[in-house]
Amino acid sequence: MDSLDAFARDKLAALEAGALRRRLTATERGPEAAAERGGRRLVSFSCNDYLGLSHHPRVIAAGQAALAGFGAGSGGSRLVTGNHPILDALEARLARHKGAEAALVFGSGYLANLGITPALAGRGDLVLLDELSHACMWAGARLSGARVLAFRHNDAGHLAALLAEHRAAHRHAVLMTERVFSMDGDRAPMADILGVAAAYDAWTLVDDAHGLGIVEDGPRAPLEMGTLSKALGSYGGYLCASRALVDLLTSRARSFVYTTGLPPASAASALEALTILEAEPERCARPLTLARRFTARLGLPEAESAVVPVLVGEAEAALTLSAALEAAGFLVVAIRPPTVPAGTARLRVAFSAAHREDQVDALAEAVARLTGG
Repeated sequence: MDSLDAFARDKLAALEAGALRRRLTATERGPEAAAERGGRRLVSFSCNDYLGLSHHPRVIAAGQAALAGFGAGSGGSRLVTGNHPILDALEARLARHKGAEAALVFGSGYLANLGITPALAGRGDLVLLDELSHACMWAGARLSGARVLAFRHNDAGHLAALLAEHRAAHRHAVLMTERVFSMDGDRAPMADILGVAAAYDAWTLVDDAHGLGIVEDGPRAPLEMGTLSKALGSYGGYLCASRALVDLLTSRARSFVYTTGLPPASAASALEALTILEAEPERCARPLTLARRFTARLGLPEAESAVVPVLVGEAEAALTLSAALEAAGFLVVAIRPPTVPAGTARLRVAFSAAHREDQVDALAEAVARLTGG
């Protein structure tokens, strides 16, 4: 054990030296984008609760009713303990929302991406990912055993060139991208990507974790996955696809088959949140409106989603800026490598329907003051 602890200490020291060590900080979240740390009340711009639904009374009530009626947990894998009717209802609504035949709910978005690609691709196949795809997409691709290649960010031309060079030597090909990229907030050129996929008989999986309910316009992919933990304010992941694909993944996605099912309260809360999302388009439009208000005031490129990066460069500088903003009353967490490429540490500003215009303006003024902008 001495050598194990020495290994851990050496690794921690290296992370500390590079301003890359991560620590958990006690934080209480509240409604209206509120957060409390160290006894101080802050306005949070670091939460993915884009529609403010995690604290919506109807969403809370739906979860409480399911908790009281069905218990805290699901008891095991859905294939072993049985399939709860709330999950059936949620999957039907997700499929309808996405215009798909069927849906499958996973324990989290990370678990969904760990399971989908290995169920569809293996040795002799090809997987191509946007170079900025989320870590769980990369993990699923590597678990598959297929050949894995990266294409330049949002570059459909480079994707086409890679397929022209490598597609013929592989049995199947899977393309993976995000509709809205979680750290940059920009959108994938889905029409171009789907056009390339059709030309080379490749199957496209799009991660819509940060687009659902915010920016969902444009063509759909045959494989649309996402999370219940962001715009829907709950917890879990899902895939929307054809009935045949969902039936296959029910049998072959290891992160579904061998994992305890989603608790009924999480599913019921997400179902109610989806009902609100579909009934209130003005709520869905608000995060992008506020994000564009922020980028306009700072002279940044116009926001494409609810996520706006404020690029800083080095990790230490990003931490310093984040701490200064916290002292001014704002929670805006620094994002550092390996989450983002070296030299691109940033503040990731996430906007919510729960924010007020004056809060957005005050944050913009604080950022401008601290950065000399």
